[in-house]
Amino acid sequence: MSLSKLALPAVLLAAYAGTAFAKPVTYVCDPAHTHPSFAADHMGGLSVWRGTFRKTSCTIVLDRARRTGTVNVTVDTSSIDFGQAKLNKDAQGPILFDVAKYPTATYKGRLADFVRGKPTKVLGQLTLHGLTHPLTLTLRSFECKEVAMMHQYRCGADAVGHFERDRYGMSFGKQFGFQMWVRLKIQVEAARQG
Repeated sequence: MSLSKLALPAVLLAAYAGTAFAKPVTYVCDPAHTHPSFAADHMGGLSVWRGTFRKTSCTIVLDRARRTGTVNVTVDTSSIDFGQAKLNKDAQGPILFDVAKYPTATYKGRLADFVRGKPTKVLGQLTLHGLTHPLTLTLRSFECKEVAMMHQYRCGADAVGHFERDRYGMSFGKQFGFQMWVRLKIQVEAARQG
């Protein structure tokens, strides 16, 4: 048997072994580069209010070989920021987030629909205001690379989603004609651990 005929199975076996034994990699979100923001209706189409949460933590586990992964996010609801102190205080109270009773919101999901090695969706569950419902996020971008200026290997994504807030018991304004839709936009960067 020729050397070339022996070499091909060896190369294929090595490639398979590398894939079979590849381990999932954990990434921890950088709070300075992770910002969940949202838009919501005000006064039945009169205007759109926008805000963000200033305190968020999250962990992403990515297994490139198996095209799988998980996302686990915790948001400090008291960190809500509309850019107006009074509105922030009102939103923290019982009429909306009721942060004394529900200090966090969480999102847990799995990375899905990989295209050319990159996930394009997160299929998960949002827990907000004590209630949990399915929520799919669309990943408009997903990239992992070495960031020389930070001396880190990072993954970043731009995610969008949509839900109706009254499903989570947050129906303030509905009686005045407010629409219940909320649009999410989440920019995230996470650093590889280990």
